[in-house]
Parts: sequence; structure tokens; C-alpha cells
Amino acid sequence: MASNIIGWAHTKFGKLSGETVETLITSVAHEALTHAAVDAADIDAIFLGHFNAGFSAQDFTASLVLETDHALRFKPATRVENACATGTAAVNQALFWLEANKGRTALVVGVEQMTNASAEDIGANLLKASYLPESGTTGAGFAGVFGQIADLYFQTYGDHSDALASIAAKAHSNGVLNPYAQLRKDLGFDFCRHESPQNPRVAGPLKRTDCSPVSDGAAAIVIASDDFAVCSPRAVRFRANVHVQDFLPLSRRDILRFEGCNIAWRKALETTSLSLDDLSFVETHDCFTIAELLEYEAMGLTKPGKGATAVHEGWTRRDGKLPVNPSGGLKSKGHPIGATGVSMHALTAMQLCGDAGDMQISNATIAGIYNMGGAAVANYVSILERTR
Repeated sequence: MASNIIGWAHTKFGKLSGETVETLITSVAHEALTHAAVDAADIDAIFLGHFNAGFSAQDFTASLVLETDHALRFKPATRVENACATGTAAVNQALFWLEANKGRTALVVGVEQMTNASAEDIGANLLKASYLPESGTTGAGFAGVFGQIADLYFQTYGDHSDALASIAAKAHSNGVLNPYAQLRKDLGFDFCRHESPQNPRVAGPLKRTDCSPVSDGAAAIVIASDDFAVCSPRAVRFRANVHVQDFLPLSRRDILRFEGCNIAWRKALETTSLSLDDLSFVETHDCFTIAELLEYEAMGLTKPGKGATAVHEGWTRRDGKLPVNPSGGLKSKGHPIGATGVSMHALTAMQLCGDAGDMQISNATIAGIYNMGGAAVANYVSILERTR
């Protein structure tokens, strides 16, 4: 039996002063239940995506979802973590629960509060998503890891600084239209392309505009089986949800191939008998602009080393043949680690239901999502289609 998103909620992403992990969780959980028109008593299981890694003093957070409504007390609640793909890992576990006929409904929440940490702690916490024996002393933290990947890409395929700047400029242009986005300013290609005091170099060829920001935020979705969703005001069905895990050490892989990403996309498309041409848009994991460029190649949009073609030909713009990150992506929307994957699913469902406001993609019917943990270590691809 298929599973469907029947409701969602989303906070603004950014520095959310006055909020806590608990208040972020309970606000989106309540709003998602209301939007889905589901009573808390009718939720069968709860899954929380929360990376933490030192960002929050409060750990063991799954039960905080129960603070939303007394009727959630005694429901099974599980915290799920898989680095930057934590949110989609929680979605995955909810789908497994429903597909095993353990229940008919699941509440999935993703949350992170990062901005209270010091810059030093933020860098150390994020670097924990890499293989520390190899990358633990990398300068500039996790940005340094992707700076090395960008350096290697440039050495192999030539300088593609123009492509990275175009990806960043696209993200910021799209983010202006997203009311939840952290960075809602159209910076333009020239600003993103050139190093300046306002856009300093961070690592390798990556500048500040090539890096997603540090963010607080939360998102939630309600997922239901077909027999429950038949009474819902909306239903966005999971056509596919694929998880591929790769080796953690970069030394054991050809990092420019993003093989886990490639296999996850290939399996998802094969499962659904779809091609990229059938998708109305894609939300992909652009933690750094070089990641989005590599993902174009891994998903099969271009051949290896030719990702810049998709940028320069305008394929991935809002009006292109495959719009990528109409939300502004992690680059503009923000990247509160545990919330990111749930956010991708919520915003994609909004688009497919025609509820995305100014960021709406015309005639959106089927969409793909790629959420990544580490440097293409945890790879999740979902394909969603509105059925009602």
C-alpha cells in the first residue's frame, strides 16, 4: 500500500532568537496536524530527525514531540540521525513503519538549532559528518572538505567558477520568492562570482556565496496510508523512496562521481519507470555549490565533467527544462541539519498541490528530491506525485 503526505508545516529558517528545540518541534507538529486535519490521537507513530552533534544541550529529543498534544502520550516516538540527510532518514523510517502495516499514520518532524553555538563549535560539529581520521584536521571545517572536492574538480575538468557563481545566483534569486528562506536577497552573478570583503574566500575556490548558511528551523509532515488518505483534503504519494549508503572515507571512493547519489537516482527512476524528463522540478542538496554541480552529473542530467552545461544553458532555472531548487535550496533557504530533508518534502508537496505561492512552478505534477548526508555518503531520493 502506498504512502502519502497529507499535511505539512514549516518555520522560517535563520537565526530564530527566543526559540528552543522544543518550541520549534511543538509549533510545527501542531501546525502539521492542523493542516492535515488529523487529531493527535489518530497518529500511530512519531519520527524525529535531529542531528545535534553538540548544537543542543538537550539530547534524547524524540519525546519532545509529545509536548505538542497530550493525546500523543504513549505513542511510539523515535529519533533518527544520518548526518545532513537526517530529515529524510526520519521520513524513510516512517515509510517503513507504514509499509509494514504497523499503523496508518505517522508524524515526521525535523529540527535543528545551530546559531546558539560558537563559530568554533559549529565547525567542529559539522566536521563530525566526515571521516575524522582523514578529515578531522581539515581547515575551514566541512567547507574545507568540499573546498578540496572543488579543487579536485577544477584540476580534473578546468576552472568552473562561473558555473558555481551561476548556481549561487540562481539559488538567491529563487530564495527571494520563498517566505521561509533565511537569505532573501537577489545577489546576482557578479557578486557571487567575485571575491570581495563581503564575499570572502572560505576554502579552495569556494567563497561565502558558495556555502549554505548556519540555520535554526523546523519542518513537519503527516504521512498516511492510502486507506487513511482517502478522506484527506490532499494527498501527495511517494512513487519512490530510495536510500543508498556509501563508504565514509573519501579515500575509498572517487568523490567526483558521487556514486551513491547516482545509484539512488537510478534506482528511484527505474522503480517508477520514469526519466528526468518526466519530473516537473527537483529539490537537491546544495550544501555547497560544487555539490549541486556534481549532483547534475550524478543524476544523469549531464555527463561527468559537463555539469556546467546545465547551468550555462539555463536548464535548471525556474523556466528551464528541469528547474532545480525553486525553494532557493539549502544555499538560500538555509540548512538546519535535522530539518532539511523534512523541509524538502514539505516544500515539494506544497508545489505539487499548487500551494507554493510566489515560488510556484507552473503545472507541477511529479518531482524528485535528493537529500545527502556527508559528502555523498548517505543518499536519499524521493519521487513524489500529487494524487489529490
